[in-house]
Amino acid sequence: MSPEKLSFKEALLNPDILSVSWEIIPGRGALEDSQENVLKMADLAAKGGRINAITITDNPGGKPAMLASSIAAEVSRLGIEPLIHFTCKDRSRNVMQSELYALERAGLHNLLVMTGDYPTDGYTGRSKPVFDIDSVQALRLIESMNKGEVIAAPKGPITLKPANFFAGAVVSPFKNTEAELIPQFYKLRKKIRSGAKFIITQLGYDPRRFDELRRYMQLNNLSVPLIGNIFILSAGVAKVMNRNLVPGCVVTDEMLKMLEEEKQQYGNSKERQLLWAAKLYAVLKGLKYDGVNISGHGLKYQDVEFIIGKGEELSLNWQDAAEEFTACNKGGFYYFEKDKDTGLGTNKPVDTEKTGSKAFSLAYKFFEVIHHVFFTKEGLLYPVMKKMIISSHGGAGEKFFTGFEYWIKRRTHDCRTCGDCAMLERGYLCPMSQCPKEQRNGPCGGSFNGWCEVYPNERKCIYVRAYERMKYDKKESKLGEGYIRPCNWDFYGKSSWYNFYAGKDWQGFSDSGNGKG
Repeated sequence: MSPEKLSFKEALLNPDILSVSWEIIPGRGALEDSQENVLKMADLAAKGGRINAITITDNPGGKPAMLASSIAAEVSRLGIEPLIHFTCKDRSRNVMQSELYALERAGLHNLLVMTGDYPTDGYTGRSKPVFDIDSVQALRLIESMNKGEVIAAPKGPITLKPANFFAGAVVSPFKNTEAELIPQFYKLRKKIRSGAKFIITQLGYDPRRFDELRRYMQLNNLSVPLIGNIFILSAGVAKVMNRNLVPGCVVTDEMLKMLEEEKQQYGNSKERQLLWAAKLYAVLKGLKYDGVNISGHGLKYQDVEFIIGKGEELSLNWQDAAEEFTACNKGGFYYFEKDKDTGLGTNKPVDTEKTGSKAFSLAYKFFEVIHHVFFTKEGLLYPVMKKMIISSHGGAGEKFFTGFEYWIKRRTHDCRTCGDCAMLERGYLCPMSQCPKEQRNGPCGGSFNGWCEVYPNERKCIYVRAYERMKYDKKESKLGEGYIRPCNWDFYGKSSWYNFYAGKDWQGFSDSGNGKG
């Protein structure tokens, strides 16, 4: 069957076809050249028949832009499916759900669910960050709608008609340190368990890391289609990415040097840039990826055609291209041991017991003891504490205990009084106060060499810190277990201790994987 007769989903699920999507940025404004260009390129792609979907970004770089879902409807009318970036920034969960209703009614079902970039710009200043739910929680919301959402009503529960979303998620296998990479894989498992139907990589150019992502998914029976990201790279853009000014996009020092040397020899040769993209296309096809997503500044339809055609030609000897990229990627932590013959990975994970990504934390040890004594059923003071907290609820003692709890937590964890505490599963670090994106189920993709995307060289990613202190105690795998639901804002300002003992917080729900059922 030819690719032009298949939808995005059909092409992605067809083992005989490499699905191709093309990412285009709508840009700021409503009636500008950038929006017209999206439609012009989408029309050419629809007529050309080589591309299965047009990927449409959602406020990339944390700046306001044309609403992805709006221009997606226009793209759809041109005869090609859109793949809409559906991010967890800039919206509350209610607005996200409202938009999902609208997308379902419009027949726009392909979604790429991700955290999204931290806001950097806005009317008269930086916009307020809104990370009400994370990508894992958003995927669960979408999956609940696909199954037929049950809502409360005065005369009893109502089940809405099932939606038909085909939602995927993102992962970065290009992290350079163990404490960054393994939590990425932990969160990947949560995303697929929560309903992700396909996975797209973030930007990177290391064949060994592309290869080990596929191996990791096979090892853990994560059987969903895998798409590799291809960005057409100039020396100038590579320099920006190398400095981590585009979070989640990785260009190594070695690759930057190679591109700068090419620029001296060939100038800003677009042909050379497209050739590198075609080589990566060939590598991804050789690694048996299910699809590729092509993007780049100022990319024309004929450029995408060239990448596909040349990539197919080079795929016959894709190992040669893989060697060229491998020469530009040296060092760092890899999950699997290296295959000396291919330069890629074997199926044997490295022994992380022997690696050094761990750190002793006296605070972690202290809070472990406190938790065991007061908050586990085997704890010496658990029965007394539970009885005291529960009996005080609604009485004069409630205000005292709530105030006492937050007096302690503000000084130890900069507590934000959410009342639905997730520190237990995060190495006794608070994701609400210490992660700018308030990620409760794992890291976003924007960290770089262990540093937070929002505070580079100032603040370590909370999940890097949690992994290192939990690994010292041989409990790092807990970061990949269970599911933490979104904060219930009915609990805001109320005692998380009471909600815990009463079974009302996230741990009291069976779908958490950790709770009391």
